[in-house]
Amino acid sequence: MSEIADWTASKALREIGEGRISAREYAEALLAECERCGGLNAFIHLDPDQALDAASRVAPGGGRLAGLPVPVKDNFDTADMPTTGGTPGLRGHRPSRTAPVLRRLVAEGAYVMGKLNMHELAFGITSNNAAFGPARNPYDPARIPGGSSGGSGAAVAARMAPVAMGTDTGGSVRIPAALCGVAGFRPTTGRYSRDGIVPISSTRDTAGPLARSVEDLALFDSVIAGAPGDLPDMSLEGARIGVPRGHFYENLHPETARVAQAALTALATAGAVLVEADMEEVPGLDEAAGFSIALFETVAGLGRYLSESGLDLDFAGLADAVESPDVAGLLQSLATPEGAIPEPVYRAALTQARPALQAVYADWFEANDVIAAIFPTVPLPAAPIGEDETVELNGERVPTFLTFIRNTGPSSVAGIPGVTLPAGLSAGGLPVGMELDGPAGSDRALLALGAAVEAVLPATPAPS
Repeated sequence: MSEIADWTASKALREIGEGRISAREYAEALLAECERCGGLNAFIHLDPDQALDAASRVAPGGGRLAGLPVPVKDNFDTADMPTTGGTPGLRGHRPSRTAPVLRRLVAEGAYVMGKLNMHELAFGITSNNAAFGPARNPYDPARIPGGSSGGSGAAVAARMAPVAMGTDTGGSVRIPAALCGVAGFRPTTGRYSRDGIVPISSTRDTAGPLARSVEDLALFDSVIAGAPGDLPDMSLEGARIGVPRGHFYENLHPETARVAQAALTALATAGAVLVEADMEEVPGLDEAAGFSIALFETVAGLGRYLSESGLDLDFAGLADAVESPDVAGLLQSLATPEGAIPEPVYRAALTQARPALQAVYADWFEANDVIAAIFPTVPLPAAPIGEDETVELNGERVPTFLTFIRNTGPSSVAGIPGVTLPAGLSAGGLPVGMELDGPAGSDRALLALGAAVEAVLPATPAPS
């Protein structure tokens, strides 16, 4: 791995902006890493000549991101590249426009480097894609990188790019970030445009960046959301951070529990006030709201996307072409009257259970006078590729999907912001992440807290 490839996005932008390296030379260094790490199968589409041509056309001083290559999950519409959603039915899909989120990045001088592998149609957390092959974890290629933005996590961790874009409905930015040892940010739902992204749920979907520093996450949030560029200074001295034991800390893998406790100790040593306060109502409300909302909205949302894209394909046809067994079974069932979510169930989830969950979170932050909650992003390190149905945790076989989204799912349904940070490695060398969730709309304050927490956590070494 070259020293150049190890730069964060902010470091690379400084080097390019001050003329110490050209955008093309930077692209060449990253493309060399892409070739070296090709066995990770992080990309679905990568054209080196196209990337080098884009880098060569970068105008000096052409924006805050001038010269920055940004690979994106292959469910973002891109006018100059295919958008497959990781599924055969969209293999020939060539969108007529680029998603607004990406246009904001391009307007500041970035360019789309390529399209990243993902769990098929974003319906899963392993990124074991039967159509395009599994994405692999850079810390152990026999293990999953997480999902559904698995290629995004793998690419950033393996130094193929300093930052990547993913999407998050139930944890699909934060889970791969945690399992691949990088940082990931899910903004407050609605902060970023959802247009031009292959959908799951109009209520829950959001784009989000993955990077190797909170500084880079904050930069991308600033550009995409039109927020002020500088984060407020935040000290951990006296900062009140909630520790929701119970649901978020129960049945953890021993190594995850060890790293989590070390992270809490580091925060306390730095002066943070850790407030132990459970969220007893969260699991039940999450269960009542989450899947009923997402799966009901999937059918209409994908149908509308296909129609507006001018594709001669409907939801049933798209589902029939799916190759990953877990996704095929789910979507094909939703296409039948027997498997579809009844509208009254959806309405109750949307208008009763979800608002109740949002109220529980808001009350918890206020009642405990805390600025954020902290907990392990996922209960265990990366699982072996192929364990799509069940995975072993503490001597028992447990459901893979439900176990990996256990901690990220509730805040996704509530629509509040979350940032995951690398907190250390397991004894087996696998990354462990810690998540900070904040009140709705506290995105910049949460990122500022994330930067302060990042400074006291151990640096995660690059994968070998």
